[in-house]
Amino acid sequence: VDELRLLIHPLVLGKGRRLFGDDAMPSEFDLVESSTTATGVIITRYVKGGEVKTGTFEE
Repeated sequence: VDELRLLIHPLVLGKGRRLFGDDAMPSEFDLVESSTTATGVIITRYVKGGEVKTGTFEE
């Protein structure tokens, strides 16, 4: 996956299909575009970023 385009709706269903399966590779993405509709839907576009950075809660 090189780019993600997500539409985020302001509601909670409590269940549903996952966006990615359990075997998805860790990936980092950078936000390059976003907008909000009159009904509160957030439209975003992310492009693949660099290496995934991990850490601990102690840092």
